Amino acid sequence: MSDSASQLLRHHRPFLAFWLARVFTASGFQMLTVAIGWHLYQLTGNVLDLGLVGLVEFAPRVLFMLHTGHVADRYDRRKVAALCQTLQGLIALALAVGSATDNVTRELIFALAFLLGATRSFEMPATQALLPNVVPAGLFPRAVAASASATQAATIVAPALGGFLYAFGSLWVYGPTVALYAIACVLTLSLQARGQVAQRGRASLESLLAGIRFIRSRPDILGAISLDLFAVLLGGATALLPVFAKDILLTGPLGLGLLRSAPAVGALLMSLWLARFPFERNVGRTMFTAVGVFGVATIAFGLSTSFWFSLAVLVVLGAADMISMVIRGAFVQLETPDEMRGRVSAVNGLFIGASNQLGEFESGVTAHWFGTVPAVVLGGVGTLVVTGLWIKLFPTLARRDRLHNG
Repeated sequence: MSDSASQLLRHHRPFLAFWLARVFTASGFQMLTVAIGWHLYQLTGNVLDLGLVGLVEFAPRVLFMLHTGHVADRYDRRKVAALCQTLQGLIALALAVGSATDNVTRELIFALAFLLGATRSFEMPATQALLPNVVPAGLFPRAVAASASATQAATIVAPALGGFLYAFGSLWVYGPTVALYAIACVLTLSLQARGQVAQRGRASLESLLAGIRFIRSRPDILGAISLDLFAVLLGGATALLPVFAKDILLTGPLGLGLLRSAPAVGALLMSLWLARFPFERNVGRTMFTAVGVFGVATIAFGLSTSFWFSLAVLVVLGAADMISMVIRGAFVQLETPDEMRGRVSAVNGLFIGASNQLGEFESGVTAHWFGTVPAVVLGGVGTLVVTGLWIKLFPTLARRDRLHNG
C-alpha cells in the first residue's frame, strides 16, 4: 500500500478523532480500575474481593453477548459508543460523589463494577465495528494497528497515573476520569462515519445468533478467533507475575510493576511499527509464526531466573501478541459484511475476554497443581501445540496471503 494510493492516517481527521477517543476512554477505564481495586481493598482488606470484582465486571460480557452485537448493528454505532462512554463517566461521577460524602460501600462498588462491565460490553463491539466506517479500506490495517497503540499507551501510562493521583485521595482519580469520558464522548459524536448498513428488523433469536452462525460458516474467521482463545488461554502467565517477582526473580513491587508493563511496551512499539509498515502478504503464515513466538517467549519466561532477561522476554511476548491481534482484527473486520460486524465483534470480544480471564484462572489452577514454573512452561508448550494443530485444522488460514480477498 503506497502513500500515494491513500492518505496517511495522521492526515485523516476522522481517524484522529477516533484515536483520541480511544486514548481517553481507555485511560479512563484503566484509572478507574486501579482506583476501584485499591478503594475496595481499603474498605474490606479481603483479597478475594479483588478477584470477585474482576469476575463481576466480566459477567455482563457473557450475559449480554448476543444483544451487544445486535445493538451495534441496529443503531448508529457512534451514538451507542458515546452513550456507553457517558454512562461510564456517570459511574465515575457516582464514585466521586460517594468518596466526597464518605458513602462508598463494598456493595456499591460491586454494583457499579457490574454496570461498568455492562457498558463496556456494549461499547466494544460498537467501537470495533465503527472503525471500518471511519477509514477507507486501504487504510484499515494501519488503522487497526494505530488504534491498538492507543489502548497499549493507556495501559502503560494510565494505571501509574491513577496510582499516583490516588495517593492524594480517591476523589483525585474519580474526578479526572469523569472528564476523560466526557471528552471521549464528544470526540465520538464528532466522527463522520459512513457506510453503516443498519439492521431495522426487530431483535429475534435468529438475528441474535446470526453472528455465531456467520463465524461457523467461515472457517478462516473461526480459526483466527479460536486460535487466539486457546493460545492465550494456555499461554497467559500474567496472573503469576507476583509469584515470579517475589520468589523467583527476587525483586520488589517496582520490579513487579516493570514486569506488568513490559508486554504492553512491546505491544505498543509493535503497533506503532505496524501502523507505518502494515503486513500486506503472507498474513496467515505471519500470524501463526507470531503465535508460535508467543509460546516460545512464554516458555523462556517460565525458565528464566534473570530479572532483565525476563523483562526482555515479556517485551517480545507483547510484540508477538500484537502482531497476531492486528492481523486477526483487520482480517475479521474486512471479511465480515458491515451489517454483521457488530454481532461478529461481540462474539470475538467474548473470546478475547474469556481467554484473558479464564487464562488467569487456568494459570492459577495449574500453578497450584504443578508449581509456578512448570505451569508457565506447560502453558507455553500448550500454545505451540495449539498452533501446530490449528495449522492442520485450518489450512486455508495458514496459507492465506492477503487480509481481504474481495
